[in-house]
Amino acid sequence: MKKMMMAAAMAAGLGGMAHADAHANDVTLQLQWVTQAQFAGYYVALDQGFYEEEGLNVTILPGGPDIAPPQVLAGGGADVMLNWMPSALAARERGLPVVNIAQPFKTSGLMLTCWKDTGIETVEDFRGKTIGVWFFGNEYPFLSWMSQAGIPTDGGDEGVTVLRQGFNVDPLLNREADCISTMTYNEYGQVLDAGVSEDELVTFMYEDQGVATLEDGIYALEENLEDPVFVDKMVRFVRASMKGWKWAEENPVEAAGIVLDNDETGAQSEAAQIRMMGEIAKLTAGSNGALDPADFQRTVDTLLAGGSDPVISAQPEGAWTSAITDAALN
Repeated sequence: MKKMMMAAAMAAGLGGMAHADAHANDVTLQLQWVTQAQFAGYYVALDQGFYEEEGLNVTILPGGPDIAPPQVLAGGGADVMLNWMPSALAARERGLPVVNIAQPFKTSGLMLTCWKDTGIETVEDFRGKTIGVWFFGNEYPFLSWMSQAGIPTDGGDEGVTVLRQGFNVDPLLNREADCISTMTYNEYGQVLDAGVSEDELVTFMYEDQGVATLEDGIYALEENLEDPVFVDKMVRFVRASMKGWKWAEENPVEAAGIVLDNDETGAQSEAAQIRMMGEIAKLTAGSNGALDPADFQRTVDTLLAGGSDPVISAQPEGAWTSAITDAALN
């Protein structure tokens, strides 16, 4: 009887482990925008079997204008999300304990693109102008930049008029704005595709202005990182994802093709995705996935320098961990 009870207990225990293990290899990733080469590394890792090699079953959820990755993460709709660090740190200060576990993007691709005929040559020339700015968490770097430059964002001759820009370039093309927000890998190309010459434009890279903040990091909820099973899953996920990113850097045309294969909307063109992948490779170059503490601090310092309206009000604690990348890379 005792042996039977022990056998039953062991069977029950194994059954419990089997139930737990059913989710030990499942990962759902929430992208911050629609399927495009900005996320090529993850699609490559899926297509080339890098996730499968790690024993993972990965589901990639495209984003869009009506999808807020932090909300999806908070609601349990994803295990990890991609997010810009300003948005993630602001969410963390508001009470959502998100933690950066890896940083595939080393460099920022954010810039302002302006009409040259407006007379804009320097940041000081923004005064009295209308500037298109993305919101939904993307406005933080711009607002910090203007605060540091001493330029009000409430209009007037000495300030800038902020136009809430949709995720397109229409405000510039229609002359509704003197400058708009663009990414090196996306909207800037759209402006050129519309027939505008580079000679007609002036661009201001956030990197060059010293106000660049980290983009496209991988974030998980702090409470989940207390679970060894989840941590092990994340180590394998990050390792495979970075393998996907390095493959994409070395094979940009093929990577763009993989992205197109995963674009269920059919909205992306081959030429645009190849161009985007070429620009994205510049941003991931030099990164092995580990977050550089100096890059983190630069982002924090930029966000704290928001004058009377800073993006965050205090130095974040516990907002990133190297535990995942340390295990994944060693």
